[in-house]
Amino acid sequence: MTRITEKDLQGLCDRINTITGNPLTPYLKCQPQGGCYHLSHAYGGVALHRMCATGTGVSDVLSAGHQPKRDLYSQMYAFIKGINTKEAV
Repeated sequence: MTRITEKDLQGLCDRINTITGNPLTPYLKCQPQGGCYHLSHAYGGVALHRMCATGTGVSDVLSAGHQPKRDLYSQMYAFIKGINTKEAV
């Protein structure tokens, strides 16, 4: 089993933002970028969050909370597959 790194997770996060047409960074010159997906770190784990349209808050996209990197990687990959499947239909 290969180790899942921060770079691996960020790559998937950037891919999600690109597919959905959202900015790659949550903040640009201290201004929140609404709709941007980004990684959140807390409690020894990582979560995928999305900036609210107005930039005043975030939502936990996968509703799984902060979890180990490997678990989040699998869920983010499945999320991408779901987006691609929807677009193909």
